[in-house]
Amino acid sequence: LLNEDGSERTRFSFPRQRRGRRLCLADFFRPEETGETDVVGLQIVTVGNRIGEATAELFETNAYRDYLELHGLSVQLAEALAEYWHARVRAELGFAGEDPADVEAATFLNDVFALKYRGARFSLGYGACPDLEDRAKIAELLRPERIGVQLSEEFQLHPEQSTDAIVIHHPEANYFNAGGARS
Repeated sequence: LLNEDGSERTRFSFPRQRRGRRLCLADFFRPEETGETDVVGLQIVTVGNRIGEATAELFETNAYRDYLELHGLSVQLAEALAEYWHARVRAELGFAGEDPADVEAATFLNDVFALKYRGARFSLGYGACPDLEDRAKIAELLRPERIGVQLSEEFQLHPEQSTDAIVIHHPEANYFNAGGARS
């Protein structure tokens, strides 16, 4: 990532697939040699501390079913918030019109999970970007403490119902597992 003056601000390294197309997240960006500017989205979202406190209280009082239901809901709310901001990125980049037109809940969610829109959110710790230490780079850039999110020494986000991602807008960006050499 570059500063406005063109100097390097930070650098991410991603593993490359060992088989298939041998993809790496870097493949979804224009090479530096082209001289063209490219865009990457970074996001951190949270549903906040209060829901974490409520789930902890339920757990401590042995209300396990209520704990599991509220915890599951809060995790899904964090994912929905991340998806909302991803949709905003697509709109700001001018290709939200490529999103599925069907807003019926079941069909729309299937389209979201099947990536039937342009781009993808790659969360740290998963196959295409497994290095959790990269969270420190994202945290330095976004300053998540402004929204109540802290990064632990183990590179975990707190509160738990928070998520981060590298948002890639390339039309072929899709989820994949990688391993092997980094690019």
